[in-house]
Amino acid sequence: MLTFSPYISSFIDQIIVSIPYFKPELILIITFIGTILASLFADKHWKNTSFVITIIGLLFSGCYLVGQGLSKVEMAGFFDMIQVDAFATSARLIILLSTMLICIFIQQRHQNRPLGDLYAVLLTATLGLNLLTMSSNWLMIFIAVETVSISSYIMVGYFSSTKVQSEAALKYVLFGSICAAVMLYGLSLLYGFTGNLNFDAPSHIAGLMEAPHIMISIALLFLLTGIGFKLSFFPFHVWSPDVYQGAPTVITTYLATVPKIAVVVLLSKILSAWLNVSFYFSDFLTYVIIAIAVATMLIGNLAALRQQDAKRMMAYSSIGHTGILLMAVLVYQNNESNVLLFYLSIYALMNIAVFIFIDALEASLGNTSIESYRGLGKQYPLLFTSFSIVLIALVGLPPTAGFVGKLLVFSKVFEQYQNFQSFGLLVLLIVGALTSVISLFYYFKIPLNAFLRDNTGSTAVKFNIILLCIGVLCTVAVLILGIFPDLLLSTF
Repeated sequence: MLTFSPYISSFIDQIIVSIPYFKPELILIITFIGTILASLFADKHWKNTSFVITIIGLLFSGCYLVGQGLSKVEMAGFFDMIQVDAFATSARLIILLSTMLICIFIQQRHQNRPLGDLYAVLLTATLGLNLLTMSSNWLMIFIAVETVSISSYIMVGYFSSTKVQSEAALKYVLFGSICAAVMLYGLSLLYGFTGNLNFDAPSHIAGLMEAPHIMISIALLFLLTGIGFKLSFFPFHVWSPDVYQGAPTVITTYLATVPKIAVVVLLSKILSAWLNVSFYFSDFLTYVIIAIAVATMLIGNLAALRQQDAKRMMAYSSIGHTGILLMAVLVYQNNESNVLLFYLSIYALMNIAVFIFIDALEASLGNTSIESYRGLGKQYPLLFTSFSIVLIALVGLPPTAGFVGKLLVFSKVFEQYQNFQSFGLLVLLIVGALTSVISLFYYFKIPLNAFLRDNTGSTAVKFNIILLCIGVLCTVAVLILGIFPDLLLSTF
């Protein structure tokens, strides 16, 4: 206590100085408390109280983030455990906007269920995701990853009412716990080799250079285990199809979009700090990421070809798209984050729209079988036209934003290939183009059944108008940003 006391005042001063840059997250914490109180006392009088508080909190947090973005302030706070910069601010805005859409999705889809606790869990996950985008400290990163993971486990099991849903939640928890333990062991090795917890600190990088090659390789592979679980890339993708299919569609929407944004930003920062170092571990990590990206794209897209369930198909589609995200991560540069942020924004828009349409059909049809969509395109042209446009965007065809996003990513990879003549980058380009063609065959199953095949009987589909409008607006945004991409690119 005597040795600690002289530093107490400086610690307090550091915390006070750091708080202004942490205001968006403090608002989320206050909203979390407000949502819990509302679920305990106010929701019994008006069931939407916790929903309104959640949306207001997210809006206020977003306003502070916009202020941070306009001020273009870059700083490190809380003893360099978090770093606020334009990249992290833009990523947090994408996360907040996506979370807002998910909240509306939950409120509209499950109006007859008590949802206050679920909103509180969603806010906790959002706080963890924000920390992931800002942190360069391994301890903070692990706490944030576990915050997101535990929140995700709860969300998957929250609506469990069938054996399939309970099984999906259990698989998710077990697989996630193992990956977290392996990641923690890898982080302990990294700290043991370097004596520093900040991955971008010169002393940390110097420690990696001096560490035994075999041990540092093992530590990096263990680290990628935890990251791979959140991104669901090969070989840590095996949980995705069962969980995506078994979980309620709104929770599947969340798992397929929002956590991936934060983890991709984290991974891009790690690689940006490490790959510029001309040493063994940077080359090793590059080859490992290229191999993972190639395997992930091939396995995700080839497995999707065999799927007859829309949610399970989208699970493998999400795995395949993770390979594209890894391509974008590999070519990310500190001062050129616009391509990565553009693709992340479009990725969120496309996936949220697709799952809204799947959910609308599931609510009436009682299943998510692609075969059950036969002939419905003629009965419900607006829904299936929008659905088809978003699927075209996921393939990466013009004139959609999906095409622009893939074009920008592929162009960056090709530029890197020209600069370094790396055979791995060339393979990445070829596989990326090949799997985009493969994706045509499974995405087009849906419009094929909807528009070109006859329905054996009449099917009445009851739509939630608000959700349908959100899905259509997302589709319109995908089209507009495909024609005028600078509307979004210029903001990053």
